[in-house]
Amino acid sequence: MIEKRVKKKLIEVIGKENFLDSNEARLVYSYDATPNFQSLPDAVIMPGSSEEVQKIIKICNQYEVPIVPRGSGTNLCAGTCPTHAGIVLTFNRMNKIIEIDEENLTVTVQPGVITLQMINAVEAKGLFYPPDPSSMKISTLGGNISECSGGLRGLKYGVTKDYVLGLEIVLPNGDIIKTGGKLAKDVAGYDLTSLFVGSEGTLGIVTEAIFKLIPIPETKKTMLALFSNMDEAAKTVSKIIANKIIPATLEFLDKKTCEVVEDFAKVGLPTHANAVLLIEQDGPLETVNKDIQRISEICEEGNAISVKIATSNEEALALSTARRSALSALARLKPTTILEDATVPRSEIRKMVQAINEIAKKYDVTICTFGHAGDGNLHPTCLTDARDQEEMHRVEQAFEEIFAKAIELGGTITGEHGVGEMKSPYLAWKMGEEGVNAMKAVKSAFDPKGIMNPGKVFAKDTRKRVVVHS
Repeated sequence: MIEKRVKKKLIEVIGKENFLDSNEARLVYSYDATPNFQSLPDAVIMPGSSEEVQKIIKICNQYEVPIVPRGSGTNLCAGTCPTHAGIVLTFNRMNKIIEIDEENLTVTVQPGVITLQMINAVEAKGLFYPPDPSSMKISTLGGNISECSGGLRGLKYGVTKDYVLGLEIVLPNGDIIKTGGKLAKDVAGYDLTSLFVGSEGTLGIVTEAIFKLIPIPETKKTMLALFSNMDEAAKTVSKIIANKIIPATLEFLDKKTCEVVEDFAKVGLPTHANAVLLIEQDGPLETVNKDIQRISEICEEGNAISVKIATSNEEALALSTARRSALSALARLKPTTILEDATVPRSEIRKMVQAINEIAKKYDVTICTFGHAGDGNLHPTCLTDARDQEEMHRVEQAFEEIFAKAIELGGTITGEHGVGEMKSPYLAWKMGEEGVNAMKAVKSAFDPKGIMNPGKVFAKDTRKRVVVHS
């Protein structure tokens, strides 16, 4: 527990009402959306300004109290689980959209702003913030920055890192730095902005962010293409891109996922096809019509058994909303749902999905697969029960082989969920020991006392690399 003198100093900074250490409050912030990770913090603190964050960090640094920065806790890598106790720093009081600058096409926010709230605010002014994590209704922008969140529109528009122009950051020693700004170009010194995006709260705390905006697309069209097998769907994905068409969204759902999502959302998703592509294109009307027509032709050439274009905005919204609800729908089936994000070059999607299916069969576990086919980011999702230790061991073995296969195909262990604590034993598989050591050197330079989100990204022990026999 936190020493009394430390507690007193922290309360002097933020007030008693913003320092929570009851058993109930500690329990609420003891876990995130990652299965099988839970640990009680010593306290939960809710700062109201950058200056308060600065004072809190100085106290924690002095007394070496661990700090876990947390948004809404929607992350899937145990990145905000306080496994080393200490304090959880949450930003529900720092939730203001500071400025929407229409002249410079930027928006400046505090870290506690809900992603969808900001998206709606800028769209009301005819502007567009493309990154759209499936959790955007509840995730915060601070959390998006911490994990470098992606989303359905990542293929065409990129992910969070592609839109962060500047940050205000409180370093572990209490110094406040500002990086970047409302600039189209800035090469003054190291690119610290990019370094902190995706750093998972291990280097410092973001207290303000400037995001790039773009003009909102003129129009959008949505279509579904059904295939009798995954091979044909995967080849069609590659052919769409090879035709120099970059859709706004190019999503894949397997048969099992479609069945579950349709039962949950009831929007008319097909359940008889073995593979479904959900495709959206946006932009000028003439371009969208031309692209959708060509994509339809490519799907038909690829032996699609059905190609259907949504006839209304309501139908299109229902389809994309159904895709975003995939995790929620699958989570209804079993007590424990483990969603991963192995990512490969898009040309290797067919091999990766085939490997996932073979691995699931090998270990006798249930895995449904969906994801961002256009950028190779697949979400194999295992439906299981954490109380069944024997099955959980098989699940762990299955995912280890999935990670190994992704790397073998030129991919990575995570495309958008982050490393956190759950995937830290596998980081060296991707980075190599030398790469991990270089990252540790950066961490040590910023946070020599190791108070920032300890236990995340860097594992105590690296798992032995498994060999996948294709």
